[in-house]
Amino acid sequence: MMNELHLVSWNVNGIRAVDKKQALKWVDETQVDILALQEIKAEANQIPDTIFDKNFKEVHVNPSSNKGQSGVALFSDVASTRVGKSEAVDILNEGRINEFQFGDITLFNVYFPNGQRNEERLVYKMEFYERFLKYCEALRSEGQSLIICGDVNTAHTEIDIARPKANENTSGFLKMERDWLDKFLSYGYIDTFRHVHGNETDRYSWWSYRAGARARNVGWRIDYFYVSEDLKDHIVDAKICDEIIGSDHCPISLTIKV
Repeated sequence: MMNELHLVSWNVNGIRAVDKKQALKWVDETQVDILALQEIKAEANQIPDTIFDKNFKEVHVNPSSNKGQSGVALFSDVASTRVGKSEAVDILNEGRINEFQFGDITLFNVYFPNGQRNEERLVYKMEFYERFLKYCEALRSEGQSLIICGDVNTAHTEIDIARPKANENTSGFLKMERDWLDKFLSYGYIDTFRHVHGNETDRYSWWSYRAGARARNVGWRIDYFYVSEDLKDHIVDAKICDEIIGSDHCPISLTIKV
């Protein structure tokens, strides 16, 4: 008998800032089996006890070595069989990955690098992508099924961004970044939102704080739940939860039978 798991991913852009806005309180009123947060900008002991009342059975925090930057955290009511930080991918120890294995499934909570700062960071982002794909394929060769969630920092196609022409020379929508996502999917990974919703337009997960972009829905879809293709028929639903505010990103969710 399969169980339905409800997973949520959210780039909170500072977990202490989100706590001050009480923007995670919805967790207490929603079925969430695994909550994956990116860009927490905090050490484990700096995560407020007040973010929500729910007591998850496991909490795994991977802070950045650069204090106050990046960092990921994973809260789970599913028991792990192995956890890690994927140091072979996150070679600069920037707190970018929670690796969470339960049985024959490995879940990755990932805050992929942003390439907008300079050419050096763009190169690092592309190298990080390649290391991550290699690491995923090694796990699949060992018989693991994969669920990958987080902020990928790239909008895949023109329907994933409100202003494609204006951003074609901006990191996050460069051809080489989008080509890598094509490559990634060609290895047998499923974009769960597109699997469920097809070519639905005007659905975004990030909006600039500038010029009232969110109110006008001038956004980018850069947050994803992917699954390896062996889990495709297990997908029940995938959503963009754009009614939830508190960050420049909104949460995304996946319901899957395991």
